Amino acid sequence: MPENIPLLPGSPRRLSPQAGTRGGQGPKHGQQYLQTPGPRAPGLQGSSSRDPGQPCGGESACSSSVINNYLDANEPVSLEARLSRMHFHDNQRKVDYVLAYHYRKRGMHLAQGFPGHSLAIVSNGETGKEPHAGGPGDIELGPLDALEEERKEQREEFEHNLMEAGLELEKDLENKSQGSIFVRIHAPWQVLAREAEFLKIKVPTKKMYEIKAGGSIAKKFSAALQKLSSPLQPRVPEHSNNKMKNLSYPFSREKMYLYNIQEKDTFFDNATRSRIVHEILKRTACSRANNTMGINSLIANNIYEAAYPLHDGEYNSPEDDMNDRKLLYQEWARYGVFYKFQPIDLIRKYFGEKIGLYFAWLGLYTSFLIPSSVIGVIVFLYGCATIEEDIPSREMCDQQNAFIMCPLCDKSCDYWNLSSACGTARASHLFDNPATVFFSIFMALWATMFLENWKRLQMRLGYFWDLTGIEEEEERAQEHSRPEYETKVREKMLKESNKSAVQKLETNTTESGHEDDEDKLTWKDRFPGYLMNFASILFMIALTFSIVFGVIVYRITTAAALSLNKATRSNVRVTVTATAVIINLVVILILDEIYGAVAKWLTKIEVPKTEQTFEERLILKAFLLKFVNAYSPIFYVAFFKGRFVGRPGSYVYVFDGYRMEECAPGGCLMELCIQLSIIMLGKQLIQNNIFEIGVPKLKKLFRKLKDETEAGETDSAHSKHPEQWDLDYSLEPYTGLTPEYMEMIIQFGFVTLFVASFPLAPVFALLNNVIEVRLDAKKFVTELRRPDAVRTKDIGIWFDILSGIGKFSVISNAFVIAITSDFIPRLVYQYSYSHNGTLHGFVNHTLSFFNVSQLKEGTQPENSQFDQEVQFCRFKDYREPPWAPNPYEFSKQYWFILSARLAFVIIFQNLVMFLSVLVDWMIPDIPTDISDQIKKEKSLLVDFFLKEEHEKLKLMHEPALRSPGGGDRSRSRAASSAPSGQSQPGSVMSSGSQHTNV
Repeated sequence: MPENIPLLPGSPRRLSPQAGTRGGQGPKHGQQYLQTPGPRAPGLQGSSSRDPGQPCGGESACSSSVINNYLDANEPVSLEARLSRMHFHDNQRKVDYVLAYHYRKRGMHLAQGFPGHSLAIVSNGETGKEPHAGGPGDIELGPLDALEEERKEQREEFEHNLMEAGLELEKDLENKSQGSIFVRIHAPWQVLAREAEFLKIKVPTKKMYEIKAGGSIAKKFSAALQKLSSPLQPRVPEHSNNKMKNLSYPFSREKMYLYNIQEKDTFFDNATRSRIVHEILKRTACSRANNTMGINSLIANNIYEAAYPLHDGEYNSPEDDMNDRKLLYQEWARYGVFYKFQPIDLIRKYFGEKIGLYFAWLGLYTSFLIPSSVIGVIVFLYGCATIEEDIPSREMCDQQNAFIMCPLCDKSCDYWNLSSACGTARASHLFDNPATVFFSIFMALWATMFLENWKRLQMRLGYFWDLTGIEEEEERAQEHSRPEYETKVREKMLKESNKSAVQKLETNTTESGHEDDEDKLTWKDRFPGYLMNFASILFMIALTFSIVFGVIVYRITTAAALSLNKATRSNVRVTVTATAVIINLVVILILDEIYGAVAKWLTKIEVPKTEQTFEERLILKAFLLKFVNAYSPIFYVAFFKGRFVGRPGSYVYVFDGYRMEECAPGGCLMELCIQLSIIMLGKQLIQNNIFEIGVPKLKKLFRKLKDETEAGETDSAHSKHPEQWDLDYSLEPYTGLTPEYMEMIIQFGFVTLFVASFPLAPVFALLNNVIEVRLDAKKFVTELRRPDAVRTKDIGIWFDILSGIGKFSVISNAFVIAITSDFIPRLVYQYSYSHNGTLHGFVNHTLSFFNVSQLKEGTQPENSQFDQEVQFCRFKDYREPPWAPNPYEFSKQYWFILSARLAFVIIFQNLVMFLSVLVDWMIPDIPTDISDQIKKEKSLLVDFFLKEEHEKLKLMHEPALRSPGGGDRSRSRAASSAPSGQSQPGSVMSSGSQHTNV
């Protein structure tokens, strides 16, 4: 018979049979044991330690025990014996979660009788195997260094606590000098039922009802739309039947008769099972690891390397067996299905509600870009069609007008004809025409309609995904303190009182975790972090502005240098603009990565308590820094360039001899369009696509090379047929949705904030998003470990950021039209100064005169090559002529146009805001049919609940003498309503199956 050895946290590494029976005392009830096998008769290998169906002989016999499952590594396992790579080695218990860690030994010596065996520790085991016969001996492990020893003890205690919580574990023996160990975790039905009730997980009941459409017209329209879009629908089961819906109700062990439990192993899907196990992992404490709480703390302290749920098999397996992962890959995560709709329900089922909502939002945003792209192309084509009819550009291109312009720089620049800027003027009309004003109004309303439709879609998905009942209490129940927060609290307690704090901490480890006021971090504790945040953010913003100013200096000096050479003088403006924009793009890409890391570091030193608070603060900081980084060069060109130049004879100089740069003769709108298009396209092509494709592949290659160099002892059979947890371990860890949302939010800003200067922005955004959806899908399905399913009812703070950008875009577009473009000056001239109500003479009206004899000494053009002697030159501004009483002062036209600009901003802003509010009011947040269905579901749930309760009471009071089996049936009914923790596993399963058939 094997002898029992207590397996306690921190037990010595040398385990002897005599250690467990000292003093002749037997095991205590509920204590975990490590069974060291003694001599046994041949032919008993592989037999179970206890028949699962056999009743326990006593209370202690049914206690949770740890059984050593010795598996012969030299003995191959047949395919029949190993049916699935997602189960324990008994092929019955499903692997719901995996913990991975790396171990290292200085040496190892196994006692005689145990050569080449692997060990799997299984809690609550029912299929424990014993090794080959051998003499009883000591298991003698090699020496470990102090850090490895401490980590091993912490892992043992944590795994012991997991088994105390009811989970079942399986792991291999550390029989190599170093390597990775995977702890497989299985949640039995009792644990799933207990945690599902605690987490208030909604599950389907037996009752199904039909989802009715609106009226007959709505039904016909829906049917016609479904027929037309059938080629675009993905071929997944979730899209086949969307007319029927199960009533859902939070799981309760006392109301098992309500649910349609056909098989307990499949009642909770894989995502729900892993979510339940993850919740247990997050709240399980480990006293040896400084009283840390949860798996996240242990990973942060390098006790474990990773924790992740398993994917549902391989996505590219040649076998015919189909799983959700393979289905997602075939119908969603390939570029060949870019034209199909997304299987949102299957995405939600596999990845959880949080990721499902992200892809639903991305899909809606991409579909909304289609009408805005069509309108943008129409506006652009309108500009192309009317370019020959544009009177100002024709006047600028007419060489007979001979507008002699003042030099663009001192000494080296000569006088020049305005007709030489003909190409720029004609190109500006493509974007600076009356249609862009209406397009700006349309895009402001488009943003409002997009947000309103998203709220409606969010409510619709919440109804179908049973998210409508998520309360704040339920969300708070799932929140756990972050490891950094716990460490900070512990340091505070140790500073205040050393011994008393330690004693208090030890006594509170087994309690519910409520913190006293002195344990919480106050604003005084966080003040250094807040101060560092404020100073760092100000420094980063100042750094961004400094870089923008540095690019301005580059443009000024490069323009002056190129003007000295006759060969490059004609292409100065194009060369300077193109190179400066490329420099801006490179700087933006570099600073984006730096600011992302800085924002994370700044959020960490704030020490937020929960992960949700940490994520929200991180998002705000990263968005602020990346917003300033991406848009500051564009804001400069749109609103500041050419505003502080001065005038001939009184220019504003940056350095000695280098004056502030001016806008092109056609205005700054064309340059703004170039700047916006290059930065937007560059970010999308380089950052969003190349980085997302290339960086993960490089990381995967690096990890593969690292594993190959470290794998000194590998099993050839195992490497040919790796387990699913090995395959998933080689994938990239999931780091959250913040980068995915961030790049789309920045793109949303490019589409809305300056759309008046670049009507083709929605087109490029649409083309990028068609690729982005499949790129993200492929990344989630094939390159990332499976994320934990997170239940949430909305996209959180991202909606507030989108709403803020939408409102800010109204103001920015109003100023772009009023200040940057020539729309207002043309309008004022046409209706106030033109003799015939047309734009003839507009160019002459916008140019002021300057007497060249009043140029400062040393600034006149050297060796002027101009054909005629120049007495007056022209410059673009509204100033009094030299012969006026107040020469070179701002003219009345300037103040008239300035007031008209401000009036337009006020009118445009209030008009668009009013229309946005009107659209918001006209479109209800909750669709009418969904609101009716929610009310109907509540009524049906009450009726179904009362009917089942009545049926249950009727069966319980049925006379037992009416039929021989009546008493057993009624008792079975009564047993099903009792909590499953109060009955044996066998009785719970049988009662649940009987109730399913009622």
